[in-house]
This record gives sequence, structure tokens and C-alpha cells, in this order.
Amino acid sequence: MIKRLLCCLLIIAGSLAGFTQSADRIITIDEVSRIEKTLSADDMEGRAPGTPGIEKAADFIAQEFKKAGIDPVANNSYFQEFTMQRIRFQSAEASVDGNKLEQQLFAAFSAEEVLTASETSGYEVKQVGASEKLVEVIRPLFATDKKVVVFADTVHRAMLMRLKQSFRTAFNHTAKVIVLLTPAVPSKWQIEYRQTITKQPLKNVVGILPGKSRKDEYVIFSGHYDHLGIGRPNSAGDSIYNGANDDASGITAVIMLARYYAKQRNNERTLIFAAFTAEERGGFGSQYFSRQFEPEKVMAMFNIEMIGTESKWGTNSAFITGYDKTDMGAIMQKNLEGSQFRFYPDPYPEQNLFYRSDNATLAALGVPAHTISTSKMDSEKYYHTVDDEFETLDMKNMTEIIKSIAVSAASIVAGKDTPSRVKND
Repeated sequence: MIKRLLCCLLIIAGSLAGFTQSADRIITIDEVSRIEKTLSADDMEGRAPGTPGIEKAADFIAQEFKKAGIDPVANNSYFQEFTMQRIRFQSAEASVDGNKLEQQLFAAFSAEEVLTASETSGYEVKQVGASEKLVEVIRPLFATDKKVVVFADTVHRAMLMRLKQSFRTAFNHTAKVIVLLTPAVPSKWQIEYRQTITKQPLKNVVGILPGKSRKDEYVIFSGHYDHLGIGRPNSAGDSIYNGANDDASGITAVIMLARYYAKQRNNERTLIFAAFTAEERGGFGSQYFSRQFEPEKVMAMFNIEMIGTESKWGTNSAFITGYDKTDMGAIMQKNLEGSQFRFYPDPYPEQNLFYRSDNATLAALGVPAHTISTSKMDSEKYYHTVDDEFETLDMKNMTEIIKSIAVSAASIVAGKDTPSRVKND
């Protein structure tokens, strides 16, 4: 029995050593520093959406994906392009059975600058009672091209206001959805809604490494490549928000992981490597990306954000948001047995970080999607300042974190472990 136990321990230790040696050979501090320094350089202009700087960053990431040997997302391109709409309310009037409604009691969700409709306009009718959830009726309609008028109980006033706020920036919606808060379905209704709409083209940078035996099971490694751009100069005349830690560090990790797994070529599951845009504007890049997948086919998501500084526990450590919501963190830590590195639960639960990063959309759909970070959210000195530059980062520690992610994800990538799903309230 003792001999068998010793044999098992030696096999585990040998396996870890093999993975570690491979990671040491591929994920080097020189390459990590080169990529990080390039992404956070002044000539990237802070990587704000819609600027030449972010276009330059996107091209650089695509080139690195190509050099790594991973496939383009579609049509021989690493760019996942989409359009974001900015909607500005102008004016509106609505009435039911001849009675004018207050503006807090109605809304129209459409991509038209002028929407005029009434009971004779051919709209499908839905009703939402006081005990039902308005959001569960409204949100699925945005993915359709339907014309729907929803009559909802007035208890849904707060939710309607939140929906109106969230719809100020949206993707291309072809649906026309009208919501009127009224106790009963009226025989007559009408609405006129005016808004201005501007469209901004955006793009994620995405590469794929097809799996061997489980091609339809996906594991995602991601981060966001946008930042705040150029702002008001500080006392030293610096106006560029370089975003070295936030989140050039995460994108550096994604590129290095793409290189690592492409050289290993032992992934049974299909691996997706994604650099998201517009995270700082509301997470729109990851929201669009996440809608391209059937949630049940995504086995895990490793979102990486701000790993360039030491965690509150020092070096050789990082935390995982939503650690207790799945067993993914426990699997990762198991794969690191025998190493000095440790993953901890999120020490800032009051900040709700699990639903504040690019993992949130898939996590809300049950996917074990977590963010890995070292950021000291209560005392990160250079967070969202012009001083978030390459020189403030600990490149040796950051390199070790990337290696540890590569090793700790190995059994999930190989299909040997499957994390439990998120159970949402």
C-alpha cells in the first residue's frame, strides 16, 4: 500500500515537473516583457476604442496570435467585428385609452430614431403581472426581429428604468419592443419615441486552437485590450493612460498561453484565446463575444485581469473571483500540488468583482467563468491613472503567474476535469 502511494506521488510530481519545465521553456520573462512593453507603450495612445492606438494594438495582438500558430476566428481573420450603438433619448409621448402616461411609465427599445406605433401597428401583445419578472420577458426579445408591445404592472417601474439605462449603449438590435406600465391591457394605446443613434465599429481579437477528441467543448482564455486613452495632463505633463496592468498584463498572458498550448498540441478540448474591446466602456466586447457560444458547450473561462503587481499575499499568488461558486479554483490548485504557487478566493467580495469583469456574461449563464487577478482593489496605487506603466510592474512575478495558469489549467484543457457550473440566484 505504501509503495503504491509513493508511486502515485512520484507520477504526480513527475507530471507537474514536466508541465513546469515546458512552461519554463516557452513562457520566458524576456518574451513576457517584450509583449507587455509593446502593448503599454506611449504609441498605443492608451488603447481607447475608436482611436488609432487601439487599432495598432489589435494588429499587434493578431500578429502574435499568428506567430503562436493558432487559427483565425473566421474568414482568415483574427478580428471579430461588430457595431455598438450609442443611443441618446430626445423626446417621447405615450397614452393608454386616451390617458397620457408619465415618462417613467413607458419605454421603447429599438434602433430607429423615430418610432411611432399604436394598437393598429401589428404589434404582438405580451402581459407581465406583478409577480413576474419583466427582465425575463424583455431581454430575449432583443435577439429577435419581432414587434412586441409589453403591458406590465406598475410595480416594474424600477426595473424599467434600469433597462432604459442599460439600453443607452447596445449592439445592432432589429427588434422593436415597447413597454407600457399599466394595470390592465388597454383597448387603445399609442406612442411616439424620438432618439439619436450613433454607431461605432468595434472588434475583438480572437484565435482558436481546435481540440482533438472534444472539438465541441470550449475552454476560453481571455482579457481586455482596451483602456482609457488620452486624458488631461498631470503635473509632469503625462496624459497617456498606458494601462500596463489594466489590462495589457492580461493580454500578455493570453498571448503567452496561446503560444504555450500551440506548442504543446495536446488539448483535447478546443481552446479560444480572446482579447476583448470596450471593457472600460461597459464590457461590450465580451458581451458580444459571449453571445456567439452556446453556454453549455463552454467548459471553463479563464479571464485574466491585472496580474502585473503582487497580490495582498505577496508573490507566487493570485485570487480567483467567485471562487466558491464552482470547483474550478480547487481543480487549478490541485494541479499545482508541489509548487509554491497558490490561488486564493477573492478577498474583496463586497466589490462584487465576479460580475464586474469580462467573465460576467457567461458566468450569469452558468458557465464556470472566473477572473484571475492580483490587484489590491483597496490600495492599487496606479489603478486608472497615467502612472500605470511598464516600469511599475513586477515582470518576474507576472511571468510566474502566467506559468501557473498554464499548468493549473492543464487537466481542464485535456478534458480530464470539468468544473462544476455556476449556480446563480
